[in-house]
Amino acid sequence: MTTLDLAEKLKKTPLYDEHVRLGGKMVGFGGWSLPVYYTSILSEHQWTRQSCAIFDVSHLGEIRVQGKGAFEFLQHRLTNDLGKVKPGRILYNLLCNKDGGILDDILVYCESAEDFYLIVNAANIEGDFEALSAAAMPGITLTDQSSRTACIAAQGPKAEAILEALFSFAVKNMPYYSFRQENFLGEPVWISRSGYTGEDGFEIFSSNDLSLKIWHKLLSDGLSLGVLPAGLGARNTLRLEAGNLLCGSDMDSTTTPLEAGLGFAVSFEKAGGFFGSEPLLEQKKNGVTRKIAAFKMLDKRIARDHYKIFGAGQEIGAVTSGSYAPTVAGNIGLGYVAKGFELPGTLIEIEIHGQRVGAQVVKRPFVPSKHKKF
Repeated sequence: MTTLDLAEKLKKTPLYDEHVRLGGKMVGFGGWSLPVYYTSILSEHQWTRQSCAIFDVSHLGEIRVQGKGAFEFLQHRLTNDLGKVKPGRILYNLLCNKDGGILDDILVYCESAEDFYLIVNAANIEGDFEALSAAAMPGITLTDQSSRTACIAAQGPKAEAILEALFSFAVKNMPYYSFRQENFLGEPVWISRSGYTGEDGFEIFSSNDLSLKIWHKLLSDGLSLGVLPAGLGARNTLRLEAGNLLCGSDMDSTTTPLEAGLGFAVSFEKAGGFFGSEPLLEQKKNGVTRKIAAFKMLDKRIARDHYKIFGAGQEIGAVTSGSYAPTVAGNIGLGYVAKGFELPGTLIEIEIHGQRVGAQVVKRPFVPSKHKKF
């Protein structure tokens, strides 16, 4: 299959033509054609940290779960305790297989005890829908709304002021991981205080057609206020600095929440347990044999995915993410290492083109998050 054939098979978001018009360098990601950058990854990364960048994240999936017993169904199928979340709030959650391996990480938006929206990763939409449908109880309705829902993320320290100025959205007093309905041009939109960059920011969910009008307003009226578009490249370096894991790279069906440092999203106390809880309880009792670790390279070389990690003269794991980090002004990465080597300060080595290069384990995140707290 040629490169052209592959490009033609990629899905396009409602904003695809806008990305091309703006000179976006289009690449395939999770089955979608998306801009990796418009000017450069470095400049877009830095702009997000100092002002406000907008990202097209319409490739994300939206699955609605409704019906009497929706709470109980998701409480059993997902790892975290939905009892923690009230209407209008969001809960980070995990969908696991029977062995406790991670199928996806999901944001659960609670509209009511009988109405939830699940925001899922682009490459996992079909798999998640099938896994959830297979376990759904009578009376539960699952609807895949991904194809008719768009999402634009506005991220950075000026995002709050810009959204209030351009749209009159009441976002100033919204807590982190909350959402609310607003209106734009007579149509409903959902605004959530959330994001993947470690910066304060918002995600705007709307119909496909309305997303074009939102995008245009952000770039036309918002340009003088400090709005610029950014692509996947900056989103990746920003999330890595923030210590956020990428599903499919830093976690997958072969890794468990405890190995991935996501124990905070696992509630063993839930009545009746949850799907995949038994293997995780066993792992909690006996301890994990490997854990994810954050590291910083000790020279200018970059550790790439799948590079081998060595410690104490032996192979102890592999890199899952690595990049130059503009805010850190150095090369950083994530990877799974044998238990005991994940402790900050531990010296390790990454094998790069046959040569072992020094690195040091550090605390995660690399850059403190700037989520607005109340």
